[in-house]
Parts: sequence; C-alpha cells; structure tokens
Amino acid sequence: MTTSSTDAPGGAAAGGLRLLAVTACPTGIAHTYMAAENLARAAEALGHRIKVETQGAIGAENVLSDNDVSSADAVIIAADKDVDRSRFVGKPVLVVGVSEGIHRPEELIARALSAPVHGGEEAEGRARDRASAGHDAAHAPGAPGGPSVAGVPAGGGSGGGAGRGGERSVTYKALMNGVSYMIPFVVVGGLLIAASLALGGETTPEGIVIPDGSFWKPVNDIGTVGFELMIPILAGYIAYAIADRPALAPGMVGGWIAAHGELYDSEAGAGFIGAIVAGFLAGYLVLWIKRVPVPRFVQPIMPVIVIPILATTALGLFFVHVLGNPIAWVFEHLTDWLGELTGTSAALLGVILGLMISFDMGGPVNKTAFLFGAGLVAENPEIMGMCAAAIPVPPLGQGLATLIRRRLYDGQERETGLAALFMGFFGITEGAIPFAAARPARVIPANMLGGAAAGAIAGLATVTDAVPHGGPIVAAFGAVGGTPMFLVAVAIGTLVTALTTVALLSLEAGERVAGALGVAGGASMTGAGGAGPGAPEAERTTGAPAEAGRTAGAPVETGRTARRSAEAVRRESVPAPAPAAAPAPVPASVPVEAGAAGLARYVSRDSVAEQLVATDRDGAIRELAALVARSGRVADVAALERAALEREEQGTTGLGAEIAVPHAKTDAVTAPVVGFARSAEGIEWGSLDGTRARLIFMIAVPEAAAGDEHLRILARLARALTDAGFRARLRDAPDPAAIMEVLAEIP
Repeated sequence: MTTSSTDAPGGAAAGGLRLLAVTACPTGIAHTYMAAENLARAAEALGHRIKVETQGAIGAENVLSDNDVSSADAVIIAADKDVDRSRFVGKPVLVVGVSEGIHRPEELIARALSAPVHGGEEAEGRARDRASAGHDAAHAPGAPGGPSVAGVPAGGGSGGGAGRGGERSVTYKALMNGVSYMIPFVVVGGLLIAASLALGGETTPEGIVIPDGSFWKPVNDIGTVGFELMIPILAGYIAYAIADRPALAPGMVGGWIAAHGELYDSEAGAGFIGAIVAGFLAGYLVLWIKRVPVPRFVQPIMPVIVIPILATTALGLFFVHVLGNPIAWVFEHLTDWLGELTGTSAALLGVILGLMISFDMGGPVNKTAFLFGAGLVAENPEIMGMCAAAIPVPPLGQGLATLIRRRLYDGQERETGLAALFMGFFGITEGAIPFAAARPARVIPANMLGGAAAGAIAGLATVTDAVPHGGPIVAAFGAVGGTPMFLVAVAIGTLVTALTTVALLSLEAGERVAGALGVAGGASMTGAGGAGPGAPEAERTTGAPAEAGRTAGAPVETGRTARRSAEAVRRESVPAPAPAAAPAPVPASVPVEAGAAGLARYVSRDSVAEQLVATDRDGAIRELAALVARSGRVADVAALERAALEREEQGTTGLGAEIAVPHAKTDAVTAPVVGFARSAEGIEWGSLDGTRARLIFMIAVPEAAAGDEHLRILARLARALTDAGFRARLRDAPDPAAIMEVLAEIP
C-alpha cells in the first residue's frame, strides 16, 4: 500500500531541500499516518521534496533506501518509540515526538537543517545522556525564542527530552521497553506455576509443594525458570534501550545478580526494584565507556568484546561489593525489628507486614516479612495468616483495576491483568510486577494500602495459616484457620488496591493535555509524560490534526486542547436521549460497488447517509449498523451493534476535530465494510478536545480478517482526515453521490 507521504511532490521547487522522515508510535494506527501526511503536505507547500517512512502496526512502508539517505539534506524522526538511527550517520537528524509531526510540521522542516549531525552510537549516547539529564526542548537554551547552543535549536537533539510535544524522555522509554519484554516471562512463568500448584500441589508444613515423581513437578520447574528470567530480562532491556546492544549483556547479568541475594550474602535479592537500578546503571555505564577515545584498530571489537566485558565486570562487582551490603543490612535489621514487634497490637503488626509484603514483591522488604511469618508458622501461625492475606492483594488488586476501568489500560495490560488475577489466587505476588515496574509511583502505594488493609483485618480476626504460602489457594487446601475472615481480608485489600489504582490513574489522565484520554474517554496507563505504550492509537488523539501550509496562509486547526480536565469534559457531555429509530435496512442484496479501488472497495452509496436521525452516541451506532447492513455484508445487525457498543466501553473512538470512527471486529459481517454519515448538530462522543462528532465513520471487519485489513482501513482514513480541505468537502457534499465522490479520493 502506498503511503500518503510522497517521494517528490509535484509542486516542489527544483531548488528545494531533499528531506527524509520517519514517523512511528507504539501502536501505529492513527498518529503515525497523520504525522506522515502533514509532513508531506508541509514540505510540498514550502517547496521541498520529502519521503516519509511510516512504521505502523502493519509494518514499515515507503522504506527509506540507502540512495535516499545518501542524497538527503536532513532527516526528521517524529516517533514515540525507538527508531534505528544508525542508517543516518553523517546527516542532520531532528528527533521529536510523533505529535510534533502532526501539529508543527513546518516548524520541524525549518529546524531540520540546523539539527545535530548524527555520528553513530557514540554521538547518540551523548544525546541520550543529555536527554536523561533533563535538557528538553521546553527548558534548554535554544528553545524557541531563546539562545541557541552550537546552532542546535531546542528539540533538535537526538534524544530530546519530555518537553511539550517533544520526544519522550529516555528514562520513560527505557523503563517501558524493559517492562514490555518482561511481561511474557511473568505471564508464562506465573501461569505454569499456578497451574502446577492447582493440579499437583499438596499441603505440607513447608508449604504447598509438588511431589518429585509428579507430572506437574517439571511443569512447575519450567515456570520457575520463566520467573527467574523475568528480572534479568527487565534489567537487560532497560539497558538495551539506553545504550543499544553492547548494554544488553551487562544489564541482564546485573539483573540476575540483583535477583540472587546469595551472591552478596543476603537472604533476599533486590527484586524488580534492584533490576531497574541495574538496568539503568548498565545502560549509562556503557554510554560512558563508549565516549572513551580508543585507537582505530580497537574500535571494531569495542561493541562486541571490550564494552560488554568491562561493563559487566564493573557493574557486577559494584552490585556485589557496594549495593549488596546495604541490601543485606536492610534484610537483617528488618527481621530484628519485626521480632521486637511480636506481641504488640495484632492490627499494627498486620498493617506493617501488609505494607512490607506489598512493597517490592520479591525484593528484600517483601522477603523479610514473608520469611518472618514462615519462621513462626509452628509457634505463632497468626503472623503467617497476616502475611497470607496480604500476599495475593497486589496481583488481585491490579487485575481487578483492569476490569473496573478497562479504558485506562491498553490491550496488553488488560491481558496481563487477567493473568495477574489468576496468579493472585495462587499467591504469586509477582503477578503485579509489570504494573509496578511501569508506574511505581502510583501502583506501589495502591498495593501497599490494600496489603495493609488485608493484614490488619487478618490480624484483628486472628486468622491463622499453617503453611508458608499465601492467597486463596491455601484456604482451598484447608490450611487456613478462620477462612471466612481470611477471604474477607483478601477481598477488602483487593478492593482497596483496585480503587486506589483507578483513582490515581484517573487523576493522572485528567491532568494530561496531550497524548492521553480523559476519564470520559478512557486513559492509557502511563507514567508522567504521556500515553503509555500500546495505548490504542486512534483513541489517543487529543486535538484536531494540524493542517500543513501555515506559511502559505492556510489556517491551522488544532482543536481546543488547552488544559482541559476530565471533569470538564464530563460537564460538557450531554445526557443521552432515547435512541432514535434507525432507518429500516434495505434488502441485503445490494453489493458494494464492483471494481472499486481504495476505500471505495468497502463503502457503497447505500452505506452512506447525508444526516443521522440519532442525537446520541449509542443511537448513532445503531443507525450506522443498520446503514452498513444495506451493503449486503452484514449477517447479523444486532450482533454488529453489540460489538461496536462493547468496543466503545473500552475507550472512546472520538478522534477529535469533529470526527468519530466507531469500529468492531465481529463475525456479524461477512466482509470488511465501511459506513459514513454526518450529524449537523454533532454528537457527544467523549473526545478530549471537546468537539462533538459531525463526521462519523463505522468500520466493521470479520474476526478472520481483523488484522491488517482493519488497520489499513483506519490508516487510510487517518491520513485523509488530516486534510482540512477533505473534511470540508465531506461536510459540504450535497447528497450521497457527492459524498461518494469525496470518499473516492481516499486511495
């Protein structure tokens, strides 16, 4: 499929620049193509030639060749994920966030030539150092209106910070990179352990164990391997995101050391917090080594031999001899302190144990509390009862949060939440680590509050646990005394964690201006700085796409994206009236036009309406479902309605700029189909820019064809809808035939 960006726009002046660009984001559906389209239009309006490579959900398109790079004057990377820059060595490279490509394409083109020349890994490492130190476009010298530094305008660095619309901070990207690679190990390891315990476990004084001769013993061992790899994977890929391949081995080895306290005389490892520390230390240590000048004959072996060996050795020794002693000290003194608390208030001890269990989930604080309770199982099982109630709370609470407010999480996070629920039932606290590693400032406090509540209730109710294990599974095996109150404690702790998590994430979502959804539309689960990886792209558009050609006098539509809170969006929402009666569908024998190309392959005159009767979102979806049924490609209209409405519950499909694209993957349709209708008054769709939807598309694809086909249709629409002229023609078309002519412009 040809991208919207062009190799050489016909209107480009012969003396213009030759520019290259790459647009990309974590999900690559709407922002990727909007940025590409606006950059292409802006370049044409300014008399330059540009070729834009899009790295979308359907793969890289319009890929830049070596010849393209060699003849380019400058390169623009508008991306919210890592893009390989090694092919641009020797070229000025401007790196910004993808939203910059959407909203300020002319400014990026003007800044491109004065961007720093990319000099390979060493130069990139220095740029990343600057970014991590906080030299972002909004505050560094050289910001618009301020002095320049070595001729480099703000944001021109290869690692621009988290300034307004700029590239995400290296810290944020590195952390999310590590979490994304860690999640499969958490899920695989945790579910295998949980399944083996459920089907082959037996209650013993040592806990729930699996007999050596059992079929489930090796299954449990395989799951344990997955769990042991989880921590080094997190550290390794944090380091990799900071300093590329030479940092991978030091990061993974450092993570392994962090997880194994016996290497530095501690009964507990440093857990996932230690892995995060090891990952960042490894990454920045490698960047520092890269800057050391070496003879030319040594340079080829630096990234393969010298750097990994030096960094791994230095980091390992540092962890063992410098960080290891404080970790061992913490473990020892926490154990002594807990011993002194024995015999005090049961509620107070329960609160303290719950806080510790939920803090670092496998780290020294967690292990101290667990081993303290396990050591007193025989003489004081009430202490283990407090621990057992707190152990499942973090994974159960985080899993429940993904169910309470699904729109706050992307698809991968929701799947991880289901796995966390399963692991929580079996007392596997580590099931919450992916959430805590991604957003520690919000998730860890929520976990601790829930753990404290569970521990306090279990302590007050004198719950006992006869085995050193936790979670509802121990009650199912009959090892718990006071089972009803034990379950009450777990349930209340889980609810406290879930509600606190939702509240903190919703508060964060309401404070963000761009790159996230408000509460009304569902927010992505992120740290400070913007939308999280994997957030549905079409759902994170917060303002009208910027229109290229500002210098030519064309107005720019940016939407009302001034700091609007989620509460304000809710206040502007109108109550949904009763659904309007949808027009009766014509017989399903009307085919989509044969021989049509581009978007016209999916839309027919019968699936287009000048005006909707409905005045609310749900009524509009029902009316559009009946409308697309006229295409002859809908087998079950009611099922299509349900699928589209369920999709809205996950997060708004209102893109802003008076556009909404409700869509569904369902076997209620026999082939991909698109419907379109307008609303003169506009329909409240929950868009963060506050605009009411007036141009509404419905996309429906069968499950079997839901992959690339769905994304390709969305990509086509996203590119076309960045054009204010296209939107105006669509609004002004007098009848369905004229609307079809406008839609036929979409390739």
